[in-house]
Amino acid sequence: MLIYVRFLGFADLPGAFADWITSLQMSPWLILISILLAYAVLGMFMDAIGMLLLTLPVVYPAVMALNGGEYVSTADSAFGMSGEMCAIWFGILVVKMAEFCLITPPIGLNCFVVAGVRPDLSVQDVFRGVMPFFLADAVTIGLLVAFPVIVLWLPSLA
Repeated sequence: MLIYVRFLGFADLPGAFADWITSLQMSPWLILISILLAYAVLGMFMDAIGMLLLTLPVVYPAVMALNGGEYVSTADSAFGMSGEMCAIWFGILVVKMAEFCLITPPIGLNCFVVAGVRPDLSVQDVFRGVMPFFLADAVTIGLLVAFPVIVLWLPSLA
């Protein structure tokens, strides 16, 4: 992992990706939703920790640049929040996406763990049983994107 981090630093890949993302002629919200959809697709084939370790060093600076930078004020930002609040909000979104991916077929690591612990259940039974939670997580992520104030209420009290 240290080699990967050093490569990113020397190659300035996060900065280049952030510059490319901000140069796109698309809404920052549409780009954010595209990033979250990419996480959903990656989560179908990777475990959550691996996915986060590989993508966050590149995606986090891009999202911060989309919002206007780390030190942007709420009035000047694209997502309607300061840089610090955007970092908290994006962190919560990414963790929720990682949880969501743990029950997403075909890999759904948590489903395989449950099926392994309960030999009387097949993996298909577990995936069927997880479907209401899958839908609830999808709705929760949608609400967190649509209403960032839900995530930011408690940190804003400090």
